[in-house]
Amino acid sequence: MRILSQTEIEAMKEGLEAGGVKLLLTSIVDSAGVIRGKQVPVARLKSVHLAGLGASSTWGVFCIDNEVAWTPDFTAIGDERLRADLSALVELEGGLAWAPADVFGQDGEPTAWCSRAFLRQQQGRLEALGLDMLAGGELEFSLIPAEGPLRDDWQSYGVGPELDVQGFLFDVEAAFGNAGLGLEQLHAEYGAHQYELSLSPALPLQAADKLALAKILLGRAARRHGLLVSFSPVPFANGVGNGAHLHFSFTRDGQPLFSGHEGPHGISREGGAIIAGVVSGLPELVGLLAPSLLSPMRLQPGHWSGAYACWGMENREAAVRFCAATSGNPHGANMEVKCIDGSANPYIAAGAVLTMALDGLARDMSLPDEVGNDPVKMSHEERAALGISQLPPTQGEMLEALENSSLARGALGDMLLDALVAVRRHEMRTYGNTSLEDVTRKFRFAWSV
Repeated sequence: MRILSQTEIEAMKEGLEAGGVKLLLTSIVDSAGVIRGKQVPVARLKSVHLAGLGASSTWGVFCIDNEVAWTPDFTAIGDERLRADLSALVELEGGLAWAPADVFGQDGEPTAWCSRAFLRQQQGRLEALGLDMLAGGELEFSLIPAEGPLRDDWQSYGVGPELDVQGFLFDVEAAFGNAGLGLEQLHAEYGAHQYELSLSPALPLQAADKLALAKILLGRAARRHGLLVSFSPVPFANGVGNGAHLHFSFTRDGQPLFSGHEGPHGISREGGAIIAGVVSGLPELVGLLAPSLLSPMRLQPGHWSGAYACWGMENREAAVRFCAATSGNPHGANMEVKCIDGSANPYIAAGAVLTMALDGLARDMSLPDEVGNDPVKMSHEERAALGISQLPPTQGEMLEALENSSLARGALGDMLLDALVAVRRHEMRTYGNTSLEDVTRKFRFAWSV
């Protein structure tokens, strides 16, 4: 986190006050994927940046239901500091500004459980290898009337569902534009009452910031129109799930690694190692990407959710969908990691993908065979011959693989990994035997703002 000088902070404060900004909201995303934060008057800008706001260490192990998943590293003793990253501050409408927070200790060092620091570290490791990267986020969400029944005449990708909420969509476009999020598209999706938006690429840390802020802005706009927004992986029993896909591209010396080379679709050897690392690491690390008790209900074969650890050109059943550099792809070649959903902490999810990419490069992995067919329609023997495995189908199996992963533990460290696992084990232990109808209803808005 870049520390601003007192002169810079004072100039920023004066500019915000002149623009009518009254409060600064600063927030983190916790181990349960929930956005939590505090607000301060703009007059306290210097304090919230240099000293931070107090928060008990329980912020690192809050659960989806606000219970605390105690671990030996998280107790009632001590105090952390939420320090607003003013270099990422965004002015919002209505007298409010927002800035993401890093979690520091009283010693002035980032805590071992700060997810934003984890992503910054993994991004820095790739940059130290001479690589540059961009990430672009997508969000699927369900839009539900705060009062009144749901309509039952939904048209997948229909214009009608967009016109029904045109005022809301106009507000979203304006808010995203003012915040510089780079809204690229916004449309009705396949599932009933489901919409999707895409954001322009940015450095991974900034891309995760964008996704966190996008949820806040969607929540603000929805309130103005009598609507509720759900990012739940499965908001309704037996309904279509919501994803939060991430696209990644990599370059060295300005040259893309996923196009213009001798490999399949122009993929370079380094690009192939990155894809191989992600495909290889997903069975262990998917518990960071689709981590909630509802995630396995979305992450099923035949749902286009990326349930299989493999890659393929425009293959929507593959966990890694490759998008080639064509005239129809304005951002160039990239890999889309499809198995991520809205219950994940976006900093952890993006950092996990970079961790797997780094592992592929470190081990100089070879690009595995491309899967050009639908894995769902293959026999078990056909999938085995191509090295295709289904990602762990239950939360328990995901967490066991994650907890025992040396790759995850080496990257995240014991404190952060144990916190993430403990929070999700609480979900499984407390609600694992709850009916699908009850659990989807209870946590429909758990990841909303």
